[in-house]
Amino acid sequence: MKYGSKVLECLIDGFSHLPGIGEKSAQRIALYLLESGQQDVNVLISALTDLQNKIKRCSICFNFTEEDPCSFCRDERRDRKTICVVEEPKDVLAIEHSGGYYGLYHVLGGVLSPLDGIGETDLHIQSLMDRIDNSIQEIILAMNPTMEGEMTASRLGEILQSKGVRVTRIARGIPFGGSLEFNDMVTVAKALEGRMEIKSTDS
Repeated sequence: MKYGSKVLECLIDGFSHLPGIGEKSAQRIALYLLESGQQDVNVLISALTDLQNKIKRCSICFNFTEEDPCSFCRDERRDRKTICVVEEPKDVLAIEHSGGYYGLYHVLGGVLSPLDGIGETDLHIQSLMDRIDNSIQEIILAMNPTMEGEMTASRLGEILQSKGVRVTRIARGIPFGGSLEFNDMVTVAKALEGRMEIKSTDS
């Protein structure tokens, strides 16, 4: 047995499967919890239990939330004329931390990826279309600058043209192949400020 304890080995293995955590970091976390006492362990157990039992998707924007609708959708102080479309909830966090956007959100739940069998019906595209009425003036497409992200933004631009709403794409402050999650708040804010309008290829 590598660690002299099956329980410890399972805990370290569990932590090492988390993003950005290797085996050595997983060891440090596990040993810290063992040495920190029961109170810290109970706090972590309680938080993980709440995560599993209380967190759900907002029925409007599909962001993670404890209450439905989420706090963003309920907040009347936000700019309700603008919807920022992102791939995943982590992108909402990145944009919020930038401090440069105060509108609404819509989480697609991924990107178009024919090779992986992910098509339009697998994403929250129709629900986005259903949200657009005369009060919505702008849709900001904030897909990550990857091949799949570009494909998704292009397709959404085509679909949204029929709604007669202004469609913009965040600027190239985010490097190609990068992710919103791993960019600093200034870069994300500048990308939002420099967004460009997507025009129909027929015009």
